[in-house]
Amino acid sequence: MTIHDRAKAFAALHAGPKLLVLPNAWDAGSARVIQHAGASAIATSSAAVAWAHGYADGQHLPWETLLHTVSEIVKTVTVPVSADIEAAYAHDAATAATTVGQVIEAGAVGINIEDGNDSPDLLAKKIENLRAASRKLGVDIWVNARIDTYLRRLVEGEAAYPETVRRAKLYREAGASSIFVPGFPDSARIAELVKDVVLPLNLLAWPGLLDGAALENAGVRRLSAGSGIGKVVLSETFRLAKDFLANGSSEPLVQGALTNADINGMLRKG
Repeated sequence: MTIHDRAKAFAALHAGPKLLVLPNAWDAGSARVIQHAGASAIATSSAAVAWAHGYADGQHLPWETLLHTVSEIVKTVTVPVSADIEAAYAHDAATAATTVGQVIEAGAVGINIEDGNDSPDLLAKKIENLRAASRKLGVDIWVNARIDTYLRRLVEGEAAYPETVRRAKLYREAGASSIFVPGFPDSARIAELVKDVVLPLNLLAWPGLLDGAALENAGVRRLSAGSGIGKVVLSETFRLAKDFLANGSSEPLVQGALTNADINGMLRKG
């Protein structure tokens, strides 16, 4: 499958009516296991990738390490890959065009890019520039524009909703493919948000969020695990390590659904 085929396949997964569920990966091994679990596409989590390499989230991970991780994932799986590039590691719109070119060269057919504490106008310009750059490379990359009004509490109270919709329109007009609103708190308004953002809506797994079937019925097109699976894995690693250091007990280390043979079988090429 060529990168153009993967790009088309990834776009088609957002067309509905089936909800695209993405259990985000952090390295080639986790991506391969997630594919074996039944994932139709792989997305990275910026936080989980950073943690896996010993860095905090928030663009502390070296850009070259991020690119290498994406490249290794692409080589390991047979499904489309989308890369979480945070704010494109760019403080200006022009640099975003360069970074997206490198992501495409690594083999990804989608990106997740966020506004964070920056001006929405800056993200809109980044999207315009990276969209133009991807077209020059002949790859119609999927741009998932993340709106952080709720996640970072950029706007308090009732004003957060119209600001979210305003940003969605801005990013849509700039060339975004879908809109990501992590931390959206009001399950009763999800169908309204689906209508108001116009583009396919991506939500983040969150305590109290509706289950996949209900989100699908409400018109949500994509559900991301974000850093959730990576965080649970590290939490369990911490717990097991503490227990082993305290007790030297072997039993907890031979538990779990997967055996060594199972994992080797999932990772074996050919």
